[in-house]
Amino acid sequence: MPNYRRAIQPGGTFFLTLVTHERRRLFDEELARTHLRHAIAAARGDRPFELVASVLLPDHLHLIVQLPAGDADFSLRVSAIKARFTRAYLGAGGTETSQSRSRDHQRHRGVWQKRFWEHLVRDENDLIDCIEYVHYNPVKHGLATCPHAWEWSSFGRFVEKGHCPRQWCCACDGTPEASTHSPRSIRPTTSPSTLTLAERTRCTTAIIAARSRVFESA
Repeated sequence: MPNYRRAIQPGGTFFLTLVTHERRRLFDEELARTHLRHAIAAARGDRPFELVASVLLPDHLHLIVQLPAGDADFSLRVSAIKARFTRAYLGAGGTETSQSRSRDHQRHRGVWQKRFWEHLVRDENDLIDCIEYVHYNPVKHGLATCPHAWEWSSFGRFVEKGHCPRQWCCACDGTPEASTHSPRSIRPTTSPSTLTLAERTRCTTAIIAARSRVFESA
């Protein structure tokens, strides 16, 4: 089997996906969400990076991160997040799933999948697509009726800063009654791919600002 080579781009912007072991719905637990938040903050303190956008789902999370100039080591940051979370969560009484002898032998814990997925953001349009994917992900998975209805996402931050309308890809006209723990029978009525160019542009002010920092110096 050929060795997998991850993308290397000093100062680059990366779309990262971390998944729980055996897709366990670990982040349904408040304990897990709290310790993950602390782990990310600690990892940023040790090795700074900008968290452009994020979303936390029950069994995985997506992060879009921008690394400092001259720094390409996103793998070290992911490892730090996973390790810090695992120690703190299990130390606080959290549980892990059973695993194979091979994983035990390699001293893995039954918390995360061994690998993670990364994508090097290539340009402005790619960044826009990645951020829209992150913010729409809870709707895609049937966990919320609208992006604004999912609490564990950076979408609210984009709205608060005036970068994105609350009603973006909304099925409920932005009302607070939208369900955030809905059954899988939910079917989105709007998705980023169905929006007109003008409608998409309403939600890209912050993304364009990020682009000026990320790409114009490349």
